[in-house]
Amino acid sequence: MNGLASSLAEIEALKGITGEAACDIVVCPPFTLVEKAAECAAGSVIAVGAQDCHAQAAGAFTGDVSAEMLAEIGARFVILGHSERRSAYGEADAAVARKAIAVHKAGLTSIICVGETREERDEGRAIEVVRAQLEGSIPDTATNANMAIAYEPVWAIGTGLVPTLEQIEEVHSSIRQTLERRLGEDGQGVRILYGGSVKASNAKAIFGVSNVDGALVGGASLKASEFAGIISATV
Repeated sequence: MNGLASSLAEIEALKGITGEAACDIVVCPPFTLVEKAAECAAGSVIAVGAQDCHAQAAGAFTGDVSAEMLAEIGARFVILGHSERRSAYGEADAAVARKAIAVHKAGLTSIICVGETREERDEGRAIEVVRAQLEGSIPDTATNANMAIAYEPVWAIGTGLVPTLEQIEEVHSSIRQTLERRLGEDGQGVRILYGGSVKASNAKAIFGVSNVDGALVGGASLKASEFAGIISATV
């Protein structure tokens, strides 16, 4: 929940910095800025997504936004199951899966988030927790073309704490194995993003880890200069 109309200047700045980037770049602002952000990013390498959606296309769901509505105003991606949605709003895996079906039906790409808490990590259950979230959150409509997975250890989001590269590799490897079991050959091509205190200074090392295909960036994405530093680390 960051960004007013003045924040679109950061997208303008990002357009100038990134040019012909070698990676896919997606910016997911709050609902109020999705349409303006899509207009601002038009003609550039930057795509626009949203931070959530409802599982239904329409109906008596005051305050919610559907995937079709987002598609109509220029969104191409939707983040689903972020830890803040799971913890603050009680979103269960099944609810995330229903939303993903709606996203795919609307022709958009889902970015499904999974990740363990500090307590679950300390108890040695990180792999178990993430695997269960994946299995419950991925719908039968998922393919490597319409879904990405974001691993965000809850204890690393906005805290400055980052798992070791070995810990990241262990979880991402498990995610890949789960995807291959669930989707077969398609599971090999699903992009797995790492999220949690990613910044320009640590991005290069994280991107060098096996099965890390990109990043889901939080606070560092609010400023074009910092975000561009992470983007450049993909080369």
